[in-house]
Order: sequence, then C-alpha cells, then structure tokens
Amino acid sequence: MTAARVSIQTPDFDLSAEIAALRAGDARVGAVCSFVGTVRDRNEGDAVSSMELEHYPGMTEKSIEAIIDKAVERFGIFGARVIHRIGLLQPMDQIVLVAVTSAHRGKSFEACEYIMDYLKSEAPFWKKEQTEQGARWVDARVSDEQALQRWAC
Repeated sequence: MTAARVSIQTPDFDLSAEIAALRAGDARVGAVCSFVGTVRDRNEGDAVSSMELEHYPGMTEKSIEAIIDKAVERFGIFGARVIHRIGLLQPMDQIVLVAVTSAHRGKSFEACEYIMDYLKSEAPFWKKEQTEQGARWVDARVSDEQALQRWAC
C-alpha cells in the first residue's frame, strides 16, 4: 500500500517524519524540496490572534490530488506529500506542508512552488482570522493569483 499523498487534518505534523516517509526506499531520489507555511501574527497591517480553517471534505482532497498529478506530469517528480491543517490555529502554528522528490533540485523546487501556488489560489479552503477589529474572512491575494498565472500554458 502506498502512503497517502494528501492529508487534511487537525493535528500538527512532523516535518522530519513526513520527509523520511516520502523518500523511503526510493533510491532514484536525488532531491527533496519542502515548504512549510505557518500562521502569521499580522495580516494586512492588523494583529491576528488566531485563524480558523474550513474545507469541503472530499472535494478538497480530490482537487489537491489533481494538482499533484499535474505536477508529476509536468515536472517528472517521483513523489509528493501535501498536508493542510484545518480547525483553530494560533500564530506560529504550522498550517501547510508541501514536499516533493525528484532526481534533481530544479524540478523539485519548481514542483513545490507550482503545488503551493495552486493551494494558495484554487484549493477549496476558507480562512477566518480573529483580529482586534473582529473576525474576517481571508481572500486570495492578487499576488497569489499572479503567481498561479505564470504556470498557465
């Protein structure tokens, strides 16, 4: 049985364990690239005391699986692992992991960035921040949309 490529979960994750599992037993791997996103204590100039994330179960996993399939095809990566946390998170908490393996670093870097750009702009997550002014929903940034556009062919 192969390891899951996508996990949407409430508990935190262990970066070292995830990377070890992703590359385990695959002697072709010459590069591993990972990105870990964390909850910031500020957004749009306001202090953020917490962030709550929701998703559409089933649809979220399916959409992330599809982007991993595209990354495998486009960049020739060997493996990928995406973990996205949901629920109530605090500043400095880990929120997302994207990790990929390939033969060479260039393809790993590109694929990791490709997957992350998709997650920021297209994945069905809803984020609500708590600030001193009250709760507010967070939309994708214009810069995130622009980053995604560079992958369009």
